Amino acid sequence: MDTTGKVIKCNAAVAWKPNGPLVIEEIEVAPPRADEVRIKIVATSLCHSDLYHLYEEMPKDGFPVVVGHEATGIVESVGSEVTEFKNGDKVMPVFFTQCRECHFCKSPKTNHCVKACWIIYSLTACVSIICRMCTIDFRFSCKGKKILQLGGLGTLAEYTVVRQINLAKIHPDAPLDKVCLIGCAIGTGYGSAVNIAQVEEGSTCAVFGLGAVGLAAVMGCKAAGAKRIIAVDTNPEKFEKAKIFGATDFVNPKDHSKPIHDILVEMTEGGVDFSLECVGNASVVESALHSTVPAWGVSVIVGYSQIQRFTARPADLISGRTWKGALYGGFKGKDGVIELVQRYMEKKLMVDEFITHNMDLCQVMEAVELMKKAKW
Repeated sequence: MDTTGKVIKCNAAVAWKPNGPLVIEEIEVAPPRADEVRIKIVATSLCHSDLYHLYEEMPKDGFPVVVGHEATGIVESVGSEVTEFKNGDKVMPVFFTQCRECHFCKSPKTNHCVKACWIIYSLTACVSIICRMCTIDFRFSCKGKKILQLGGLGTLAEYTVVRQINLAKIHPDAPLDKVCLIGCAIGTGYGSAVNIAQVEEGSTCAVFGLGAVGLAAVMGCKAAGAKRIIAVDTNPEKFEKAKIFGATDFVNPKDHSKPIHDILVEMTEGGVDFSLECVGNASVVESALHSTVPAWGVSVIVGYSQIQRFTARPADLISGRTWKGALYGGFKGKDGVIELVQRYMEKKLMVDEFITHNMDLCQVMEAVELMKKAKW
């Protein structure tokens, strides 16, 4: 049945309130407007950022909402002004907007876009980045109520509508049930190592936190030629997985009475060349910085937190350290997704190894519990 121009009814995981469950509801998905594309979602991976904003820092006016931002799908219909996509294209929604026209998109210095529906530069402490990323024009409704889309995407649904500047056309042979992870976790971690830290061949690196982002950072360090990659996590079960991606050492902070950065400095005779914080914890951010060699160390903040604060002294940086931050690993949204999917197709990027479970939409709360408990 041709659904072009019609409202589609389908299932979605709706969060009605903060700290509440994701409820499978029948929603109505509006047809795409002029610059939008409606997509039949094939696969969505669950990201810890979804949980973060559902259960930790999302303000009440960020509900009801459909979460999900790591997904793949097939174009169902396009708006009148859409020229980049056609029905049947394999696509990946991109939370990191790229219009390719603004001065940010044209600059090699940033992967930001001025046409994003969130403005990171003017955020106050009480407003969440991802909340600001919710679409301004509601495209979902349920039970007579308007439903937000997390990140302007809302991919934990059978269909979604996104702006064409939030969508990338990917390799036609890409396995959609696998490459969805590239849309956030893999791109963020991998890019933070190769693009932001610019890890050098023969260097020593430390990666703090071995979730999907941290494992991707380990993979990026290895791809860049690091000779020693120290994986830091409080869960020793994660080290075997980290080895697959290139980790050479594992350190559990619980095994030591001294601060973990002191341990790393001792292990490396002065500090690592590069460190990547992939947890989103202020104290870990500080440890990651202090684990680097003072004269030239580079530390990258990858993990996300909106309200936590960390401290540093001029003496921590004046000797030569560099402190950086990263969003989506420095990759420009659409171009980065296309590039990483191509690398996967050429067997230059691991993706399958990240996947631990395959579940139906109706099992979303089981998936949430597995993620909360870090069960692999």
